[in-house]
Amino acid sequence: MDFSHSEKVRLLQEQLERFMDAHIYPAERRFDEEMERNRQDGNPWRPSAAVEDLKRKARAENLWNLFLPHSEHGAGLSNLEYAPLCEIMGRSHLAPEAFNCSAPDTGNMEILAELGTPEQQERWLKPLLEGEIRSCFAMTEPDVASSDATNIQTRIERRGGGYVVNGRKWWISGAASKRCKVAIVMGVSDPDGDPHHRHSMVLVPMDARGVTVVRPLPVFGYEQDGGHCEILFEDVAVPADSLLGEEGRGFAIAQSRLGPGRIHHCMRAIGMAERAFDLMCRRALSRVAFGKRLADQGVVQDWIAESRMDIEQARLMVLKAAWLMDTAGKDRARLEISAIKVIAARAAVRVIDRAIQLHGGAGVSADVPLAEMYAHARTLRIVDGPDDVHKMLIARRELARYGAAAG
Repeated sequence: MDFSHSEKVRLLQEQLERFMDAHIYPAERRFDEEMERNRQDGNPWRPSAAVEDLKRKARAENLWNLFLPHSEHGAGLSNLEYAPLCEIMGRSHLAPEAFNCSAPDTGNMEILAELGTPEQQERWLKPLLEGEIRSCFAMTEPDVASSDATNIQTRIERRGGGYVVNGRKWWISGAASKRCKVAIVMGVSDPDGDPHHRHSMVLVPMDARGVTVVRPLPVFGYEQDGGHCEILFEDVAVPADSLLGEEGRGFAIAQSRLGPGRIHHCMRAIGMAERAFDLMCRRALSRVAFGKRLADQGVVQDWIAESRMDIEQARLMVLKAAWLMDTAGKDRARLEISAIKVIAARAAVRVIDRAIQLHGGAGVSADVPLAEMYAHARTLRIVDGPDDVHKMLIARRELARYGAAAG
């Protein structure tokens, strides 16, 4: 395994870091003030002028769609090449959308690029790649344990020349945004099929009759741009050509989509941890307590050492998983993807928590980004499969190796 960066990636790293310093970090306060005004005006989901300005600047520098390995649509980077770039984006909540590399759009664009018909790509993929619209992925449901995707109950019934969708979804990221124009919906199309071939996916316009965004769901009190929403689908009729891929392949498509999505979350989590680490070290060197700098306190040095080790271990595991995805395919990298999904989120939570502790009262205020980062990092231990499910899958696969050897 060779994790050294090519000259192309090193140049992109330098360009991204310059852009972050010049544009992204200075825009964070402007964005927060804009969101507060929007909330006071009663329209919290109004598209952000700050983000739109960043998108124009990023596109002008060709820092756009870096996540897509398909050279005809994106930068043509491998997962391993994208990893350090995605990590840089993870340092600010504004960066992923500014570079058109934000979830859930990235996962949706990937499966539209892979499975979408020419008509679907023209209608939905093209404007997503241009950053003109946003999308959401409607899988999780409030009435079942959605950590087991075979439980999904939303119905996608074939009627006449199309499909009718009925069901309730929640934690659907981005659905409250006025720019969110399409949902990829997973539901049961064949109730009599086996658990892994009962589901299909359809493309549902958000303005279709019967689609209701019931409410946004705050995460630890935070409302991100576009929200995380509960959506009701009531007799939503869509034409037959709204089917994504083949009938009965919904579960397989979901697993294919979530693999790259999970590793992107992990890359960004490391970026969050690095920013928290930077804030922690600067704070430790600038504050004095009990007659000496915080940086000279033994317990603080322990936090800094543990944090650096947490970050480096997580980064190496992410790079290994990315390399394996590139060289052996997503299926072969499932164990490693599950492992980093646990490791990266856990590392980010630990590092951010230490940084909050070192900042004292400031750490839980809005004056520094740590509290919001902690809320997001802690949520990563649930999204795209809870830690416990991923650990169960890892254990089963390891035990199966022993069982095969004994057999």
